[in-house]
Amino acid sequence: LQQFSDTGSKKEHVKITSEAKPGFLERLSETSGGMLMGLVTFLLSFYLLFTNEGRALRTAKSLDEGLSLVIPLDNIHTVSQQNEGRLVHLAGALSTSKPLFDPSYGLTIHAVKLKRTVEMYQWVEYEDSREYEENGEIKKETKYTYNTEWKSEVVNSRNFDREIGHKNPSAMAVESFTAVSPNVQVGSFVLSKGLVDKIDDFKQLSLSNLEDPHADVTRGGDYFYHSENPRRPEVGDLRVSFFYAGLSGDDPHLGSADKVTVIARQKGDQLVPYQTKSGVVLQILYPGDLSVEEVFQKEHESNTMKTWALRAAGWLAMFVGINLMTRIVYTLVDWFPVVRDLVNIGLKAFAFCVASSLSLLTISVGWLFYRPLWALLIGLLSVVPVVVAKSRVPPKKHQ
Repeated sequence: LQQFSDTGSKKEHVKITSEAKPGFLERLSETSGGMLMGLVTFLLSFYLLFTNEGRALRTAKSLDEGLSLVIPLDNIHTVSQQNEGRLVHLAGALSTSKPLFDPSYGLTIHAVKLKRTVEMYQWVEYEDSREYEENGEIKKETKYTYNTEWKSEVVNSRNFDREIGHKNPSAMAVESFTAVSPNVQVGSFVLSKGLVDKIDDFKQLSLSNLEDPHADVTRGGDYFYHSENPRRPEVGDLRVSFFYAGLSGDDPHLGSADKVTVIARQKGDQLVPYQTKSGVVLQILYPGDLSVEEVFQKEHESNTMKTWALRAAGWLAMFVGINLMTRIVYTLVDWFPVVRDLVNIGLKAFAFCVASSLSLLTISVGWLFYRPLWALLIGLLSVVPVVVAKSRVPPKKHQ
């Protein structure tokens, strides 16, 4: 069964497929495969949680070490031999040796990075599926919707459910690219590649001061269009926009040069990575003019956020792993709807409690080598979910 309804540039159709309801042995086989995947996920969660704690503590220790050693530079235009090999802090405006340019569109800018983004007007397919049971069969109803949109990646229409009427070109005539200045400085100091990589606060470049570069290219707003009618584009038409990061030197339209704050090791007139005793590399760059304390506070905050994000990911991996491994119990009682629902709730609660306890226990083991007292406290905390779960089980009545 297929239905069609067209509205302007949108097209949609519905496809219904059916298959026999899987038998008990078939579902048991699928569950066994899920159990194996669950075991792998479960074991990986331990690795993630354990290594994350060591990484977090090493990073915090390295940041404290860096704060105690860093030397603020008073003059960024003079390279002092006294600070050779030491961790230094400096802030100043960015400068580059040569402007970046795109000859195809007659565009020039003094910046650390210039990014050309090319988008093509293409068909995009969206799927919306639902499953239901009818006459002992599992039926899947999928609604395919097609719409035309600007996309920076080529959408392969050969993977569409229906390519006829929704065919996209296989490649773009103009490619996206990012140009990076080969020499970036703050005062007399040259930034390492790692520091330059951190300059990624891209802003869209206004094209209002530029002329149309070619007869077949039209400027509309902040885009160059390869289209006969930019207001009514056709599939295959292109639009090009530009972004820049790290403005260097004063620009009459964009303003003054961007300022950055850097903490790195001084090596001659270069700023390179600094290796701490803990083995963590310090190579820090932030936009703006920040003090030493502000920079290290931001780094500690970033470390804390990363630590909690990985803890959450570790716990979730453990919860999913336990769910997959215990799924076989749900499959065994699948024939009894009331029992099945109760078992499902019970298994979820079990997975939640066990994942919480084991996660806390793994975190405490990770802390054991660095802060034994905290490790002991977290280890004791890991018992709480089990105790809470046990207290909710009704006591047996003695006759």
